[in-house]
Amino acid sequence: MGKFFLRVTTTVLILLVLNVYSARAGQVDTLDIYSPAMRKTTRCLVLKPDNYTVMGQRYPVVYLLHGHSGNYTGWLGDAPQLLKTADDLQLIIVCPDGGFDSWYLDSPVDSSVRYATHIAREVVDYVDYYYHTRQDASGRAITGLSMGGHGALSLAISHPDRFGAAGSMAGGLDLQPYRRNNWDLEGVLGDPNRHWKNWEQASVVNMVPMLAPGKPELIIDCGLGDFFLEPNREMHRRLSAANIPHDYTERPGEHNGEYWSSAVDYQILFFYKFFEKTR
Repeated sequence: MGKFFLRVTTTVLILLVLNVYSARAGQVDTLDIYSPAMRKTTRCLVLKPDNYTVMGQRYPVVYLLHGHSGNYTGWLGDAPQLLKTADDLQLIIVCPDGGFDSWYLDSPVDSSVRYATHIAREVVDYVDYYYHTRQDASGRAITGLSMGGHGALSLAISHPDRFGAAGSMAGGLDLQPYRRNNWDLEGVLGDPNRHWKNWEQASVVNMVPMLAPGKPELIIDCGLGDFFLEPNREMHRRLSAANIPHDYTERPGEHNGEYWSSAVDYQILFFYKFFEKTR
C-alpha cells in the first residue's frame, strides 16, 4: 500500500459545472492511479463532502462507472448534482476510468485489458488508503451506466468481499446477442466463433447462480425506449426465478444522459439506505 503514488488536484473541474454547484457542494479530487495489472496510469475523480475530515466517522463510498467510449469525467458532466449529493448524504463518490471499451473485464485475449482487477482491487485499495472510508463491503456500493452497468454488477458478483450493494442503469447485461456490434466486444472477448465460452462467462445474466440472496443488495433500472431493455428484463426474470431479492424498475426514457442523470439519484438513495442499515 505504501508504494501508491498520490497526485491530488482539488481544483475546479469542468469550471461551469462547479460554479453552478458551488453553494454548499462537495469537493473534487483528480487522482492519477498507477495500475500494476495493466502497467499504466489511469485517472479517477473523487467527490467528497465539503466538510470532509479524517477525524470521526468513516465515509461510505459509491463507485460510479462510465459507459462505452466515455471516461472518468463523464458522470460529473451528465449529473453535476452529484457534488451536492456527496455533501448532503455525507458519502464519497468515486468515478474511475474504465477505458474506451474494456467492459470492465480482465480480457482473456488481451493482456493489456485488466480493468476488473484494476477497479475491484487497485482502485478500491488506493481509495481506502488515502481517504477516511468504511473499509469493508458494508461501506461500498458500485453502479454504472450502459457498459458500466454491466461492469458494476459483474464486479460486485465476482468480488462479494469488496461491494455490499450494486446497481445498473441502462446496462448491457447480456453480451451474447451482440456478436456483431460497434463496442469492440470481440477485441475484449475474442472471436465469438472460436471463443464463445468467453462471451457466455462474461455476460452478467449468466452470473446469477453465483449470487446468494441479499449479497450484494441489487438495484437495476432501464428505460422503456432503451435498446438494452430486453437484456435487463432477462436479468430480472433470472433473479426472480432464483429468488434473489432485487429492486427492478422500468421507466420512460432512452439510452442517453437524460435518463441516467436522473436514474443515478434513485440509485444513490438506495445505496444510502443500505449504508445506514449496515452502519
